[in-house]
Amino acid sequence: MPQQEWYVRKCILALGGLLVNIKYIDLFCGLGGLRLGFEAALQSAGLKGQHVFSSEIKRYAVEAYKYNFGDTPNGDITKIEATDIPDFDFLLAGFPCQAFSSAGRRLGFEDTRGTLFFDVARILKAKNPKGFLLENVEGLVSHDNGKTLDTMIGVLEDIGYTVDWQVFDSKDFGLAQSRKRIYIYGTSSQAVTLGAIRPRFSSLSDIIEHSIPAKETEFTKKLLKYYAIEDVIGKKIKDKRGGADNIHSWNFALKGDVSTSQKELLELLLKQRRNKKWADIYDIDWMDGMPLTVEMILSFYNDSNLKDTLDDLVAKGYLAYEHPKKKEGNKRVYDTNKPKGYNIVTGKLSFEYSKILDPADIAPTLVATDVMRLGVPVGKGIRSLTVREGLRLFGFPENYNLDFLKAKDAFDLLGNTVSIPVVTHVSSHVIKSALTKESMSNVTIARTAI
Repeated sequence: MPQQEWYVRKCILALGGLLVNIKYIDLFCGLGGLRLGFEAALQSAGLKGQHVFSSEIKRYAVEAYKYNFGDTPNGDITKIEATDIPDFDFLLAGFPCQAFSSAGRRLGFEDTRGTLFFDVARILKAKNPKGFLLENVEGLVSHDNGKTLDTMIGVLEDIGYTVDWQVFDSKDFGLAQSRKRIYIYGTSSQAVTLGAIRPRFSSLSDIIEHSIPAKETEFTKKLLKYYAIEDVIGKKIKDKRGGADNIHSWNFALKGDVSTSQKELLELLLKQRRNKKWADIYDIDWMDGMPLTVEMILSFYNDSNLKDTLDDLVAKGYLAYEHPKKKEGNKRVYDTNKPKGYNIVTGKLSFEYSKILDPADIAPTLVATDVMRLGVPVGKGIRSLTVREGLRLFGFPENYNLDFLKAKDAFDLLGNTVSIPVVTHVSSHVIKSALTKESMSNVTIARTAI
């Protein structure tokens, strides 16, 4: 038995029926995944936990937390003084990730959400708990060439903590989802050693509810008219990339019939729009996917009726007729001084399903913006991922309930939550490292029968 766990258990027995009561707080609590993972780690160590404070500002996250835990989170943490927070032993925080995420604009501390880390630091400095666990997106590791993470580590060390971090993938912890996240952790006493994990794996077939039937929609009817269900499993449905793993909307006439020559033209445009030479011709900063003028297209596709062909594809919605974009600060905006051209319509949320999942594989990282567009093959048809299946992909217990929320709100919360088994793994080591003999004297003791 590890030395720290041995010491804690020895204390419990020596106290003759008194159980160590670990107090903790849960900031940016969302669905409470950090809380569930931390509580599981406490229970595994034979310790009692007492949740004393939480904060959250998203309305339906507050509703979910209250429904499942019976606690109403406090509001905006930036407006709460540290002195108004009860004393605690551990701080948990999944501070907002959009400022560092590839799904956002990655502005880091320039984004107001990025500065919320300093509220975590402010509370740690004022309350001086024994340990903490923070979770964020993997992109934090490389953001600003690692300077953002270095700044955070430096702030935490200056407060007086021994700090470390590690990236874990949820698929290594028995979840059927690949979700890489950074976990930053520390204690006021000694370094935390996580040690090697023994990976265990599962597949989507373990969490799919096969009793829920497929959904017949205009999209699925058209897709399955051109493809057998076996041929779409594991495929992405998007128009902005080529390759064998992608099905394009024109391949199954989603927006209207296209001729063989039009399909050929669309496939060529798909490749040519990413060619950097067009940026030089436009005299504009290259971007991944540029509109091409009729003259440009004629240089690689000879068609005497080209403009009519292109305009027909615009009318059907396969192409857009638009100006190229230029950089303006951190954004891309249309440069109306440049001639318009034809571009593949590439909206990320264009289609009912962006990918058809493979039950024998795992799910990609669930993202709030498109998790509802993951298709699940059942029988000879397709349906959306259910909220219950989404909860299972993060390790939530079966009694955790989001049925009272709209599906889009539930999935928005799931897309930003944590992988509970990973939290349990990291928390267990943080707890053991933080509860040294010297620190035990200040931990609350609760009278509980053992």
